[in-house]
Amino acid sequence: SYTANTWAVVENEVIKAKEVLEDPEASEAEVKAAHAALTKALEGLEPVKAGDTTASVKTGDNGLMTVFAGLTMLSLAGLSLLRRKED
Repeated sequence: SYTANTWAVVENEVIKAKEVLEDPEASEAEVKAAHAALTKALEGLEPVKAGDTTASVKTGDNGLMTVFAGLTMLSLAGLSLLRRKED
């Protein structure tokens, strides 16, 4: 249960990261930037405080599995780009 504002930032960065991941022409710099932005968004998540009357965001799942899967995919894409450039 995170605040709506901080969760919205994470959702936005996940969408951007997926776009980079799906782009076969994405540069190493773009992959690193997407990874950094997503990591920063995750670090900025703020839990809803006790007594807060703000409704929690309904995400449809019980965890951040898709976020971590996205980070993993970005890391793998970055690694493949690095290996491709070394060859």
